[in-house]
Amino acid sequence: MKLTLTLLLSFLIINATFSSMMGKDHNFDSQLIPLGGNTFQTQGSSTEKIGSDGIVNWKNADTEFSVFVKSATDADVLLSLEITAQKSNSQISIELNGQEELIHLLAGKTGIIPIGNFSLLKGYNEIKLRGVEKSGTDYSKIKSVQLEAERQLALNYVKDNIDNRFYWGRRGPSVHLTYSLPEDENFQWFYNEVTVPVGSDPIGSYFMANGFAEGYFGIQVNSETERRILFSVWSPFKTDNPNEIPAEEKIILLKKGEDVYTGEFGNEGSGGQSFLKYSWKAGETYSFLNSVQPDGKGNSIYTAYFLDPEKGEWMLIASFLRPKTDTWYKRPHSFLENFVPESGYLERTANYGNQWAADAEGNWLELTEAKFTGDDIAKRGYRMDYEGGEKSGQFYLRNGGFFNGIIELNSMHQRKSIGKSPTVDFEKLP
Repeated sequence: MKLTLTLLLSFLIINATFSSMMGKDHNFDSQLIPLGGNTFQTQGSSTEKIGSDGIVNWKNADTEFSVFVKSATDADVLLSLEITAQKSNSQISIELNGQEELIHLLAGKTGIIPIGNFSLLKGYNEIKLRGVEKSGTDYSKIKSVQLEAERQLALNYVKDNIDNRFYWGRRGPSVHLTYSLPEDENFQWFYNEVTVPVGSDPIGSYFMANGFAEGYFGIQVNSETERRILFSVWSPFKTDNPNEIPAEEKIILLKKGEDVYTGEFGNEGSGGQSFLKYSWKAGETYSFLNSVQPDGKGNSIYTAYFLDPEKGEWMLIASFLRPKTDTWYKRPHSFLENFVPESGYLERTANYGNQWAADAEGNWLELTEAKFTGDDIAKRGYRMDYEGGEKSGQFYLRNGGFFNGIIELNSMHQRKSIGKSPTVDFEKLP
């Protein structure tokens, strides 16, 4: 009874203060930050659930949630929480830029609950939510954080779930480098080198090295114990379900390397997929070589090789035939993405160096210019923790981690020429 009276008194005081502020003739700018697209579990021994309605499961005392929002300027704001279900009494902590407030939540209380006045700083801000005590199963179910100010707020965050943007926003912005290649020549081969700095390889990272108009080739972090070399080719039939692809438009496996898995993939287009479980290491430089060439019958053949630095030999990953396609190598590019939404708050980086293209006769051309681009989440400014371009003689890509300082999308970048082409004996490739 005493606890209930204390909780009730706390709410009356906060609501009175809130009503007094809103009663004044202020032109408040009010923005709701949906937790479904902007929140991550950053601490805790057990996984809680974050869904499209925000925090829908919060049972464990060691759980910490972080809500990220970027502000164009410093700003004083009134912070509130939008509660969707409060089945029992609880107390939670809200921290922002060193200021912490405790709030008592009464069973049955829903809607907008004012917490207090906080200071936003220019750049990315992290709002931390922690459980203090609870009388029931969950601390709370929270849909949004509301920020209000006496002037217009310029904020960046994932604002809507149209086309599943909460999912893509939590994955983070994907960024790309497209290497300039003469359009009036036929190129068969593309060579690239990738180095992932130590500590920049969280689970869910795909460091794509050798992209082409119809697929991609690179390295992944799939779990704490598994890493892969992945090579995929899209079917000419547009679908996210490989079972819908007609037989005459399926990707055909021609050959594969030892211990390489091959099959089909879906969800982001569909086609033929191959991967080799390989414990590549951060800090090491790896070389990628692949080819695209027409077969003279209206199809094209795609083959990928990976250089094992310990053996010093090229390994065949796979070779696929893509029907109804008559092309040479087009649009050589690299990209960096995260495919696990839960790790979208972690930063990742890849350095790309020594890019070369070769024609069917093996004549090499060094590629020293690249265009930096981003996906829909980056273009909308929903996530702005991305960079790419040239640094220390190499191209690079960086995303995640909610860092400040972006590179302009669609900008062109040049690296210094090395002038030494790769040493590849095409006749001896496996």
